[in-house]
Amino acid sequence: MMTRRELLAGMLVSAVGRKTWAKVAGGKGQRNARPKIAAVITTCFKYSHAQEILDRFLFGYGWNSTWHHPPMDLVGLYVDQVGSNDLSRERARLFPNLKIYPTIAEALTLGGSKLAVDGVLSIGEHGNYPDNKIGQKLYPRYRFFENIVKVFESNGRTVPVYSDKHLSWNWDWARKMYDTSRRMGFPLMAGSSLPVTWRTPSFEMPPEARVREAVSVAYGGVDSYDFHALETLQCMVERRKGGERGVKWLQAYRGEDFWKAHQEGVWSRDLMKAALCRSHTLTPARATFNDIYPTDDEMRRLVKDPVAYHYEHLDGVRCTMFLMNGLVQDFNFAARIDGRPGIFSTQMYLPMPPVRCTLANFFSPLVHYMEKMILTGRTSYPVERTLLTTGLTAAGMESLYRKQRYDTPHLNIRYQPTKESTFWRT
Repeated sequence: MMTRRELLAGMLVSAVGRKTWAKVAGGKGQRNARPKIAAVITTCFKYSHAQEILDRFLFGYGWNSTWHHPPMDLVGLYVDQVGSNDLSRERARLFPNLKIYPTIAEALTLGGSKLAVDGVLSIGEHGNYPDNKIGQKLYPRYRFFENIVKVFESNGRTVPVYSDKHLSWNWDWARKMYDTSRRMGFPLMAGSSLPVTWRTPSFEMPPEARVREAVSVAYGGVDSYDFHALETLQCMVERRKGGERGVKWLQAYRGEDFWKAHQEGVWSRDLMKAALCRSHTLTPARATFNDIYPTDDEMRRLVKDPVAYHYEHLDGVRCTMFLMNGLVQDFNFAARIDGRPGIFSTQMYLPMPPVRCTLANFFSPLVHYMEKMILTGRTSYPVERTLLTTGLTAAGMESLYRKQRYDTPHLNIRYQPTKESTFWRT
């Protein structure tokens, strides 16, 4: 756990870092009229995270009823893997100011010896990388971060960094990334689109809510969409009375262990049902027009490999993340709040391509907040959220592998959410 002295020291360093960043990158006469940014990516193909994010900086995107062109230029690019379906070379041909470099350092210095950009995007998702023995994909996010930091250290200055999705598959590396950003004083944002996409209905967790239990029901695989489902949970429960205080243990369930826990009432069946009732993609359990909610036997038939991460926060709040492939194809949230009648629930709406649209529009608010950080030198929401969900994702994988409860004293992470909501309303 971070001590009060360490926290205050980090806040001081961050404040000094923001002033330094403003002086170097934004001071009068010292910053380009249009900021320059670099991107460090694993690979780029249609519908990849890199394509979705980089294209918005290059081509623009719809925002607040207009076509928005970011007021900055993507000029440096490092690509770790170039496949047969690569789009990075095509983008460099379309945009002559965008240069692809053979190393991360050159992408940030634009081939010179000095840091030459005002922000860095690190997108370590997709690509041909090995799995370890517990099933984690060994994406090089930490290697990307280390190389970015080396450029900062050699130049004696820093710029804002966005790191896509969870910080690293390795908890120690993730913690080091967080600690390094605080020590050096540069803004670091990370995480998923789930906290910033649309919600249906457009609800925010009531301020100072006394949350007793919460769930998210989602779909997808472990070490990937489980992270998204955990961010769905965390962006809501962090707003409870007292803020976030950390997580003390996690128990993962899969297959028959899942169904046994479901029957024994390990988690609230009412909350699970409330979340499922928010789904736009709930698979009909029978051939009727309205009565489609599945019985337990029908759930077993529809969901071949259910997964749950059940965990307890240090203040006693219980949360459960469900992956229910075959039953839903969206991300839904429900919570029981003391003193509030009924169940609080909503859906984090992700219109996924290519079925519902040609672009994954939920990347637009994420890019909006990247832009905002690069322009202001300040993050819009706490990176501590992603530090915690990174740890929960890794803990879930460990618990699945060990088939037992996994204690998480290292996730004693305390933070306060932003007062302003950051999800997309327009």
